[in-house]
Amino acid sequence: KLYELFVGVDATQVEINPFGLTDEGEVVCFDAKINFDDNAEFRQRDIFALSDTSESDPREIEAASYDLNYIGMDGNIACLVNGAGLAMATMDIIQLHGGSPANFLDVGGNVKEDQVERAFNILTRDPKVEASSLTFSAE
Repeated sequence: KLYELFVGVDATQVEINPFGLTDEGEVVCFDAKINFDDNAEFRQRDIFALSDTSESDPREIEAASYDLNYIGMDGNIACLVNGAGLAMATMDIIQLHGGSPANFLDVGGNVKEDQVERAFNILTRDPKVEASSLTFSAE
């Protein structure tokens, strides 16, 4: 049944920990965690509608509303890229040369002009950002 749950809700993780045994001999779950595949939101609308963003970074929420991937970090060099692999390589190069990334902002491969504008708006509002690295790859 656990596998059926995993597949049925497009999970990326199903964790049940710890289990316990009652005085009646029943096995019970005291805590559980389920992560869902963001790419399956169109199939799992009811689940994604339950999302609680109250503890999320507002920049991540804003970026997601524009189909951008944003993760805030503690550095001072903003990273705007088109691809997660390119983002990781860019952040590695920044750190290799003594810098510190302020974010991971991936606009994706099919980015539109308005998404780039919105990405810049998110980056430029971060008071920690002192410089920006724009790294794009085109085919």
